[in-house]
Amino acid sequence: MVPEKLTDLLHTNYRSDLNMFVGRWGYQPATELLPRAYELLKDNALANGCRFWLQDIRRRTFNDPVITNWLLTEYFPQMSAQLGGRLRVAYLTGPDLLAAIRSMPNFLPPSAYDDKPYVVAFFSTESDAMQWLQQEQIRELVVSKN
Repeated sequence: MVPEKLTDLLHTNYRSDLNMFVGRWGYQPATELLPRAYELLKDNALANGCRFWLQDIRRRTFNDPVITNWLLTEYFPQMSAQLGGRLRVAYLTGPDLLAAIRSMPNFLPPSAYDDKPYVVAFFSTESDAMQWLQQEQIRELVVSKN
């Protein structure tokens, strides 16, 4: 069973009407709690087989560089392999966190992920994030037909 604190941190649901997996983070957790939260995210994503993720982190205030490195070098590539295709992750952030992320020296725009089994993008509005995910779904359909 998942500890209550973890379920308070992260609420997930699969939107079958949009083929999107949504994770809404309830607060800024202690760094040591993040791997367990991402394990919960993984289990729920695998149960639905969805590779189009909207992660609402507007209530988070800090982007830990160690966790970010782990996500980019281990977690996202492993998720792509386990889900059987390219993972697309749209992060919905608050304005301060978005500015901090974009000003980091290792920040990459989505186009820089072309050679990766995943792509990550950051947005300040949910509609922009969802529109990007829908465009990625269309792009995947076009590529698979060629």
